[in-house]
Amino acid sequence: MTDRAPAAEQPWWRKVLEFPLVAMVIALAVVVGTIAAAGALLTFALTKLVPMEIRQDHQVLLFNVVAVIGLILVYKLVIRHLGRHKRDDLALDGWFKETAAGLGIGFVLMTLAVGVAALFGVYTITGPGDFSFFVAALIGSALFPAVSEELIFRGILFRWIEEFGGSWVALAATSALFGAVHLTNPNASPIAGIAITLEAGIMLGAAYMLTRRLWLAMGIHAAWNFTQGEIWDVPVSGTYVRGLVEAELQGPPLLSGGGFGLEASVIAIVIATAFGVYMLMRAIRKGELVPPMWVKAKATKRLKKA
Repeated sequence: MTDRAPAAEQPWWRKVLEFPLVAMVIALAVVVGTIAAAGALLTFALTKLVPMEIRQDHQVLLFNVVAVIGLILVYKLVIRHLGRHKRDDLALDGWFKETAAGLGIGFVLMTLAVGVAALFGVYTITGPGDFSFFVAALIGSALFPAVSEELIFRGILFRWIEEFGGSWVALAATSALFGAVHLTNPNASPIAGIAITLEAGIMLGAAYMLTRRLWLAMGIHAAWNFTQGEIWDVPVSGTYVRGLVEAELQGPPLLSGGGFGLEASVIAIVIATAFGVYMLMRAIRKGELVPPMWVKAKATKRLKKA
């Protein structure tokens, strides 16, 4: 039997492009470019084809639809092929089961938070709401944020930060970034940023670690947003929306979340963070805790020497 020929050395430029943090930056650039192109294309098309009064009423909705389609396409065509370890976090096998589970989890957790808030007297239903805007709300406050934010924060940032620095670094970094980004929302406060970091950052990061796909995290994210806003009439990360009922939050901000909504309350922090920790423990028991790349490199060298 002859010895196997050594593998050909990769050119330096390929090593650079496939380095985790470089691949991450390229993927982020692709996403930003896609969103910008969707906006420019839609503006051009609407200006040429649609009357002004119709354009103003539907431009945001149409942008969300076009952007979601564009993001999924560029992920499938470009992003999943980047980096050293090619991977498709939007693979279609089992997608319905994971998405449905996420939708159920998001609905139950937010409804539980609303129920606890009602028990404490900080949430009160004052009358019937308006559900005539169902499609616009579903796409605008649920589908677009779930797809775009999960693709960016978990499908790109978490994926490649984890490959470089390990799971703990990825979870801490993406959770903190997710909280920081929400500080730009209306009625945001430092407490709101910390709340989003803990409840959403940990929970959605753990969902990604547990499944190694985006469907569960997207389902949780979409249902969490839709349930609090379009069903229970609670501000979604500081933004007021119309719900299936008319309701109001009152009382101490620690319990009500103030103008930011229940996401900034200790109620939502405890409920969502507890469930996030539960999923994180399941992921660890499943063996999904990834060490930093330099630790893996040392282990590989020891195996080769043995």
